[in-house]
Amino acid sequence: MAKVAFLGLGVMGAPMAGHLAKAGHEVCVYNRTTAKAEAWAGKHGGTFATTPREAASGAAFVMACVGNDDDLAQICRGADGAFAGMDKGTVFVDHTTVSASITRALAEEAAATGLGFVDAPVSGGQAGAENGVLSIMCGGSEGDYARAEPVMAAYGRTVKRLGEVGSGQIAKMMNQICIAGLVQGLAEALRFGEKAGMDGKAVIEVIQGGAAGSWQMANRHETMLDGKFDYGFAVDWMRKDLGICLQTANEIGAPLPVTALIDQFYKDVQGLGGGRWDTSSLIERLRRLS
Repeated sequence: MAKVAFLGLGVMGAPMAGHLAKAGHEVCVYNRTTAKAEAWAGKHGGTFATTPREAASGAAFVMACVGNDDDLAQICRGADGAFAGMDKGTVFVDHTTVSASITRALAEEAAATGLGFVDAPVSGGQAGAENGVLSIMCGGSEGDYARAEPVMAAYGRTVKRLGEVGSGQIAKMMNQICIAGLVQGLAEALRFGEKAGMDGKAVIEVIQGGAAGSWQMANRHETMLDGKFDYGFAVDWMRKDLGICLQTANEIGAPLPVTALIDQFYKDVQGLGGGRWDTSSLIERLRRLS
C-alpha cells in the first residue's frame, strides 16, 4: 500500500479518495474548502491538509480531480502547489477533464524536477465514482503508468494507457463527442414518441436490446420521460468539456459539426435555467419548442 494525496473532493473526487482509503492506502486529502477535507478525513480515517503542497509532501502518488485548466494549474504551481511538495520520482495523476495543452505544459514542468505525470480523465459519472467502476483513459510514459495503474484500480474498472501525455485527454474528448450525439438522438426519439402518442418506456423495452441500444438509453430514458434531470453530469460541465473539444478540433483541423450544434443546444438549456441539470435535459429543450 502507498501514501497517496488526493486533491479535490467534489462529487467525483470524494468517493474516489474514499476507495483509496478502503483499499488500504494512506490518504491525505486537500480541498479548497478545508471543512470538506476535514469532514472527509473524519469519515474515512485519513488526514487532511490546508495546501496542495502539504498534502503532497511525502506521498508516492498525488491524484487530482478538480474543475478546469485554471483550477489544475493553481493546485500544481507556485509555492503552495503540489509540485513544490513532491519528492523526486513521485507520480502526479490528473483525473480532471482539461485541455491537452495544459496537460502537456504541466507534464513538462513536472519532468523538469524529476516528477512523473499521467493524465487520466475518467468516465462513468458520480455513480461510477461511488461504485468504484470508472473507465480511466490514460496518457503518460509506460513507466509512470505502470506504477500508477494499481493505485487507480481502487476506483477504476477499466484502466488503459493510450499513449504519451495528453492521450488521455484526447480520448476523453472523443468520449464526450460520442455522448453529445447519443443524448441528442435519444432526446429526439423520446420527444417524437411523446408527440406521436407512444408509450416511450414500452418502446425502449423493445429497442434497447437492438442496434439503437446505448448506456444513455438504458440508464436515462426513464428519467428523461419523467422530466427528472438530477441524475448525472451537469450541463455546465458538459459545455466546458465540449468547448475543449471544439477548441482542439479547430487546432488540429477536425470537423465537429454535430458537436458544435449540440453545444448550442446545451447553451439553450442553460438559458432555461438548467445549467445544473444533467445532460439528458436536452429533451426539455425539445419540449419547450413543441
